[in-house]
Amino acid sequence: IKRTFDLVVSASLLLLLAPLLIAVAIGIRLDSPGKALFRQSRKGFNQEKFEIFKFRTMRLALPGEGFRQTDQNDSRITRVGGFLRRWNIDELPQLINVLRGEMSLVGPRPHAIEHDDMYYDKIAAYARRHNIKPGITGLAQALGHRGATTTLKQMQDRLDCDVTYIQNWSLLLDLKI
Repeated sequence: IKRTFDLVVSASLLLLLAPLLIAVAIGIRLDSPGKALFRQSRKGFNQEKFEIFKFRTMRLALPGEGFRQTDQNDSRITRVGGFLRRWNIDELPQLINVLRGEMSLVGPRPHAIEHDDMYYDKIAAYARRHNIKPGITGLAQALGHRGATTTLKQMQDRLDCDVTYIQNWSLLLDLKI
């Protein structure tokens, strides 16, 4: 049921939003050099790696720049990128990940692998979030646990929501989220 729902909704949204997606890609290319789509390795169901698609919202990384979590006033965010992030438009290419079966519309948000690695040893149940497919949005985001996690408590709160979602999944819960 969940996979059928994901397929129907993601395919419909991609068709419906195609003009917007094209316009956003053009805007990104005009605003700063580089590709319009950003791809990054993430861990999904059973910790299998996949490439997540997002609209690029930041300048290209300079050689030697390592992983750094984005903060609210990050100087790497482009003008167009700030708008896309504010309205979550940068997440729309993940509908492709849903069609490919790597993600679901609703589930625990996938973190950067470096971010995952920081928390596996610090939070006992952290790996539980990989018991189902990650989602474009999830219970944690619906309850306000989104954005940068600068404290262990913030990540624990997000994980608690993810585990609650996993334990109580239903199509009705997905629709509510």
